[in-house]
Amino acid sequence: MADKPHYHGHRQRLRKRFIEGGTQALADYELLELLLFRSIPRRDTKQLAKDLITRFGSLAEVLTAPHNRLCEVPGVSDATAGDLALVRAAAGALAHGNVAEREVLSSWSQVLAYCRTVMAFNDVEQFRILFLDKKNQLLGDEVQQSGTVDHTPVYPREVVKRALELGASALILVHNHPSGDPAPSPADIAMTNTIAQAAAPLGVTLHDHIIIARRGHASLRAMNLIETIV
Repeated sequence: MADKPHYHGHRQRLRKRFIEGGTQALADYELLELLLFRSIPRRDTKQLAKDLITRFGSLAEVLTAPHNRLCEVPGVSDATAGDLALVRAAAGALAHGNVAEREVLSSWSQVLAYCRTVMAFNDVEQFRILFLDKKNQLLGDEVQQSGTVDHTPVYPREVVKRALELGASALILVHNHPSGDPAPSPADIAMTNTIAQAAAPLGVTLHDHIIIARRGHASLRAMNLIETIV
């Protein structure tokens, strides 16, 4: 009988450490190794995991990297990139579940965690709206626009129209800054207040506009950049 490849023992030890100690017992590249085991059963995946994190910067950025860029890395097949995308989708669904059917304003940390999971590492700007009912529970969560690396076109009339279609009483705007800096631009501030002014006469309140980035987030409400509508 042929000897088992050397990495079989390594995989068993890594799985054991994960079962006994959880994620804190493993480095990011080791967690990525565990994910790659299923996709690449007949190869040592340790070096590939390290290569991916070196290429993209972190485990989170590997999991959110575009399919085509993942496939540029030697050793990553179309199927492997698809498996990593599945992990990303599962993480997004889990984070969304922590927000759904809750009073959003009292679950702010979960809202931020969800937004970071689905948007922080995108390589193009994306504009998302959380639509809330009268109890501030989540009615809908929709991506309205996607743009370039530094710009997403937003149409205030379409935002308000969609809020009315859903019967929303309030909105939270969310978009990402692929540059990594969450500081709002003058255009971000102007667009936010245009939407607030358009929505208020129709009974729709703009609670906040959150900007998500790799290096944190910014709340225009907390920065007192949303005008009070009277």
